[in-house]
Amino acid sequence: MNRDKPDRWKEDTARSVDMYNDWFIALAPEAFRNTRIKATKAVAGTLKATENLTNIKTTVLRANPAVLPTLRMSTCPPLAVDRLVGLAGVGKNLVGCMEEGKLPPLMAERELEIQLQKISHTIEKLADPDIFVWLGREKSPSLKELYRAATIVADRLCSSVANPIIRNAQEQRQLALIAAWLKARGYRQLPTGEGTRFNAMRPGTFAFHLNVPAKQEEGEKIINITIDAVVMPKNTSSGDLPLLIEAKSAGDFTNVNKRRKEEATKIKQLRYTHENRMVFVLFLCGYFDSGYLGYEAAEGIDWLWEHRIDDLAEFGI
Repeated sequence: MNRDKPDRWKEDTARSVDMYNDWFIALAPEAFRNTRIKATKAVAGTLKATENLTNIKTTVLRANPAVLPTLRMSTCPPLAVDRLVGLAGVGKNLVGCMEEGKLPPLMAERELEIQLQKISHTIEKLADPDIFVWLGREKSPSLKELYRAATIVADRLCSSVANPIIRNAQEQRQLALIAAWLKARGYRQLPTGEGTRFNAMRPGTFAFHLNVPAKQEEGEKIINITIDAVVMPKNTSSGDLPLLIEAKSAGDFTNVNKRRKEEATKIKQLRYTHENRMVFVLFLCGYFDSGYLGYEAAEGIDWLWEHRIDDLAEFGI
C-alpha cells in the first residue's frame, strides 16, 4: 500500500501532521480538562485522608497507598517516581505498588514500616509551602485555599501524564473512525470481553483490543499481543486469518523514532508464530517522518494514513 512508495511519504507526512495539529487544537484541551477535573477530585480526597497534608504518618499511607502520586506532586519541586525512590532511600517495588494503590504483599512488616517512615519524612520535608499556605500556622485552611491547592496539584498530576492522556484520546478517536468506516460497509463489531478468539472470528466482523497469541523467537513461550483492531474480511476462506491494525498517533517526530522498534518486534513474533500468514498494518496520524517510515518498511510493515482511510478497502475489506 505505502511502504514501497517513498515518493509519497513526504506529502503524506505533511498532511498527517496538519490533521493531527487540527485535532489537537480542537479537542486535546477538552481531554486534558476532563482528566484534570478527575484529578482535582482525587487530590481533594488525598487532602481529606491526610488532614490537609498535616498528617502523612505511616498509618495514613498504609490505609491509603493510592495517595502517593498526589503527594509526589505536592512537593517543591514535584518528584518523579525514581527521584522519590532515590531521595527517600526506599525500594522501587514499594513505590511502584503504591502508585497502583496497593502495598507489596510479601514485604516484611518491619521493613514496610521503615520505608513508609522514610517516604513520610521526605514528603513532609519537601511539601510546597507556596501551595499549602496553611502548613506551619494555627489557622485552618479556607475552602478557597483548599480548592486552589487541589487545582494546582491536579494540574501537576495532569502535566506529568499529559502525553498518555493525549495518546489515549487519540486512540479512542482513531478506533471510532475505523468502527464507523467498517459499520458503514456492513461489518459487525464484536463486544469486548466475551472470549472472542482472533482465529475464530466470522467473516464481516471486527473487534478492538483483542489478544493474539505469539511465540517469542528465543523459545516456545507463548505471550499475548494486544492488537488495537482485528478485522475478518467478508470474503475469506476457511483457515484465513484476520487483518491486524495498530492505531498510532504522535505529536512529535522524536518520540516515534524512539518507539519504532515496538511494531517491528510485534510483527516478528506474529510471523514466527503464524508462518507469515498474518497481515499487520499501521493506521497513522501525526508526526511520522521518513526515518520512521523507512524503518518500518524495511521490517516489511505496511501502513495506511488516517487522511486516506478509504485505503482500508485495498486490504480486502
